Amino acid sequence: MARNTYIELPVADAGRAKAFYAAAFGWMFTDFGPTYASTLDGAGDVGLQADAPERTAALLPVFAVDDLEATLAAVEAAGGVVTRPIFAFPGGRRFHFRDPDGHELAAMRPD
Repeated sequence: MARNTYIELPVADAGRAKAFYAAAFGWMFTDFGPTYASTLDGAGDVGLQADAPERTAALLPVFAVDDLEATLAAVEAAGGVVTRPIFAFPGGRRFHFRDPDGHELAAMRPD
């Protein structure tokens, strides 16, 4: 069963967001370039996406799956619409899709 293991937040400024969440919750972030940072404790991690062309309009729930290609096929067969085909990122591969109500989500396969 797919589990929600990650939430990606669209932010305007990664540095400002990191400072806020560090002060508010004590979260520590790892930078993946100047516009992306993530917690990496493995317990419902949070990513901060400040790259304007890559930002989603709302929170992006990310589900970990065992077979990315099979999940993509199942999402499409169930009526989901792929908004970003499978791509690699530090830590694995993922794709984005919209469910029938228009919510954008992602499925990932960690490396």
